[in-house]
Amino acid sequence: MKIILSNQSEKPIYEQIKEQLEEQILEGEIPEDTVLPSIRKMASDLKVSVITTTRAYKELETDGFITTVPGKGCIVLAPDNQILREQYLRRMEDGFLQASAAARKLQMPLAEAQEIFKTVWNM
Repeated sequence: MKIILSNQSEKPIYEQIKEQLEEQILEGEIPEDTVLPSIRKMASDLKVSVITTTRAYKELETDGFITTVPGKGCIVLAPDNQILREQYLRRMEDGFLQASAAARKLQMPLAEAQEIFKTVWNM
């Protein structure tokens, strides 16, 4: 499990932790039933506050990536297909938002943007 934090990022630290853990779970780098480091251990390893790691873990739990088992800690759940789908749809929307903003700045017609998408799709 590797987490790289950036103080230069516009994203809060807890969100960086959450997103990187989420990505590693979705990619299978952190498999189902893995016990994550305790909140205190994670905070210590990353040199951040316990409040920061608590928030990241709570959001992962709310989103269905982990569950807290008393006496055991936070355990990675099997990635639900619906959760996986929603995560990828969110990424696609973000990408489309950036691409459409760039196309509008260039005053590109929709048909031309669609052609670019088809080209990229077939790569």
